[in-house]
Amino acid sequence: MEQDTSDAQIAHYHRLLRAMTPRQKLATTVSLCDAIRTAAVAGLRQRHPRAPEQELRVRLTVRVYGRAAAERVFGTVPDDAV
Repeated sequence: MEQDTSDAQIAHYHRLLRAMTPRQKLATTVSLCDAIRTAAVAGLRQRHPRAPEQELRVRLTVRVYGRAAAERVFGTVPDDAV
């Protein structure tokens, strides 16, 4: 696979990561996780515009943790949830 980022840019990125404190790394990780969750829920809302919030939570759980986990937590899971 062709690399679209130069070696110098990658090295600079790694220097920035090494310079971060553990707290900064954790805050960045949490922020990225929140952004991914927000994007996933937005996608689910777009595909299921009339779904209530509870159904979106179930669908997100299926997407992140799998159907078996969602069934253990919520009991009922829509057949088309993936």
